Amino acid sequence: MKHVAVMSLTSSVGIMAIYVVDLFDILFISMLGHREMAAAAGYGSTVLFFVSTINMGLSIGTGTLVAFALGEKRKDRARQIATSAMIAAVTAGIFIPIVMIPYMPFLLGLIGARGEVNDMAMTYLIIILPATCFSGMAMCAIAVLRSRGVAKWSMYPSLTGALVNLIMDPILIFGLDLGLQGAAAATVMARMMTFALAIYAAGIMRQGFARIGWAEFRYDIPRLMRYSTPAVISSIAAPVGQAIIMRYIAKFGPEAVAGLAVIGRLAPVVFSVVNALYGSIGPIIGQNFGAGKMDRARSAYFEALKFLAAYVVAVTLVLYLFRVPIADAFGAQGLTREILYFYCGPLATISFFNGSIFISNAAFNNLGYPGYSPILNWARNTIGILPFVAVGEQIMGVWGVAYGFLLGAIVFSLIAIFTTLRLKPFAEEARNQKYRKTSFEGDQEHEMMHKGDSMHL
Repeated sequence: MKHVAVMSLTSSVGIMAIYVVDLFDILFISMLGHREMAAAAGYGSTVLFFVSTINMGLSIGTGTLVAFALGEKRKDRARQIATSAMIAAVTAGIFIPIVMIPYMPFLLGLIGARGEVNDMAMTYLIIILPATCFSGMAMCAIAVLRSRGVAKWSMYPSLTGALVNLIMDPILIFGLDLGLQGAAAATVMARMMTFALAIYAAGIMRQGFARIGWAEFRYDIPRLMRYSTPAVISSIAAPVGQAIIMRYIAKFGPEAVAGLAVIGRLAPVVFSVVNALYGSIGPIIGQNFGAGKMDRARSAYFEALKFLAAYVVAVTLVLYLFRVPIADAFGAQGLTREILYFYCGPLATISFFNGSIFISNAAFNNLGYPGYSPILNWARNTIGILPFVAVGEQIMGVWGVAYGFLLGAIVFSLIAIFTTLRLKPFAEEARNQKYRKTSFEGDQEHEMMHKGDSMHL
């Protein structure tokens, strides 16, 4: 429990800092008084989300394989995987902007950006997209740190990058009068600082990388893709679910949409620990799985659920007690205020059920079942939302949408937990050693074959 709590809380600090800075980013741009700039930043952020899912997926694959290798006490293998992941991140970071930039006006048009807003968003993205490689490498390096259980240093890069962004935003936006371009430049500086600290911590302090040959890189890529690709597909499911909720909430007017928008800003900050659990519990399960200690891997899963429950109950209680000043801070009135009150109460508990799905996804990835995550996430964000909110709307209106959303989360949380406990490594009758050979076979033989390869990257 202590390890789960420390890894989750430290990771959440970096995640919370990123969300807070994103909020200030939009706030600073809005203060310029140009609605088009704020809209352009919003469209740009939407495009960047899909780019980030690629880096995020690669970091998940990195963390899974590095943790497993460390659990088997194969440190050289862990360094090899980490280096292969970094090379893949650089390659993706160079390839993505080259492919996307020529088609950027069209892509922005698909999500609704028109005219001057499209041009502004294009300028914003041209500045940020070339820094994709720094972001991808930083995420992979942080995944290596988490896999090694380095709690504080897995937090420092993101926290420092967010601080740089927060400092440089007003200087570039207002001080140098660069506007939207200043916000983009601040983001690039933040990514470079995050990358520098992450590389220092993982590469220099922890010796997490090694020289590898072309044969090792070619061997590692399919294994990284096996875990990274499902994670990318899983991440894309969330905006689909959000779009469904937005569609039903929009039927009840601007006040209802405003209430949902406030919740969208509030939830990621107060429940950042829930988002952090996905990245922190995976390496703990993966290392113990690699070491053949399935009792500890199973215990980590249950301890994570207990920690999640305690955290959500505590935060929900705080939200309920401070619901009035929270609503006042956002200037919420009418239906907006009612929806916010409802969230600062029973609806906030949805974070436990969504969080349990995150924990189960981490278990799937680190126990050799990465394909289960996209299936569960897409099911949760489609059939786990649409029929529930549709029926709820017919029965209770806007409150039925909220209760339907919560009920769907409960159902799929139970499905996720049941499925996780039925996995072969977690089932009492399973033989862990036999399972591990069928899931990760070939690594040791490969290291023997290519040890001393002369072509180094």
